[in-house]
Amino acid sequence: MVDLPRTARELAALAPQDPVADAAESAAPAIEVAGMNLWYGSFQALYDVDLTVKAGIVTALIGPSGCGKSTLLRSVNRINERLGYVSTTGTIRVLGTDIYGEDASQIQVRRRIGMVFQRPNPLPLSIRDNVLFGHRLHRERRSSRSDDDAAVETALKQVLLWDRVKDRLGKKATGLSLEEQQKLCIARLLPTKPSVLLMDEPCSALDPAATAAVEELIWELRGRYSILIVTHNMAQARRASDECVFMLMGRVVEHAATEDMFVLPQHQETSDYIEGRFG
Repeated sequence: MVDLPRTARELAALAPQDPVADAAESAAPAIEVAGMNLWYGSFQALYDVDLTVKAGIVTALIGPSGCGKSTLLRSVNRINERLGYVSTTGTIRVLGTDIYGEDASQIQVRRRIGMVFQRPNPLPLSIRDNVLFGHRLHRERRSSRSDDDAAVETALKQVLLWDRVKDRLGKKATGLSLEEQQKLCIARLLPTKPSVLLMDEPCSALDPAATAAVEELIWELRGRYSILIVTHNMAQARRASDECVFMLMGRVVEHAATEDMFVLPQHQETSDYIEGRFG
């Protein structure tokens, strides 16, 4: 794949200080995973995972297929629980709350933690109704038309889509391009005011130009949200993340600042994977 320009990522790197990264250093962690083990039936997919994800930055999960990246990502908003044969031990805390605790509400967990999948999955509704879907589902009281309009405009502006679609909000969302659909799926999460965004290979179905546009969006959202992204694309991980986590066979091997991991990895397995010796 062509290594696309880093644009916003490069501009941030050129700045003498990065206020987002500085804030992340002092803030409480967004996600804390401790002693996490997960089984699909008798098959163990995660082994004693310990991981701290800083708030307000982009953290990439990398590693070969089947290493547990998506399993870990889906564990952070309890999607795996939908499979009756999944069992876990350990804890995951999101913004200080144990999401597997007895008092934890799945509804509140998924309200605070948004999920974006590999392929865009807009609902067969209008663009406007797609954006408002989660908002209507979770709101405590009926909102006015003007409040809904403001929520739609704010969300679409955050994902850099407003100017493209503001004159066709009543049109079916399925008529958008794949890039626009993926941005819309991100916009659909925002009116519920999540704190964490989980992205499972959000660019895997996109062409290089659309991939660059979504990467730019991820970097724009950095700071307002804590973003954990799974990617198989090493160039993308380097372009669009502050920190990287390398996983292998269900374990976390290395976690470091992205540039440090790519320039001077601390483990031979990390170096071999980044340089394409396996995976």
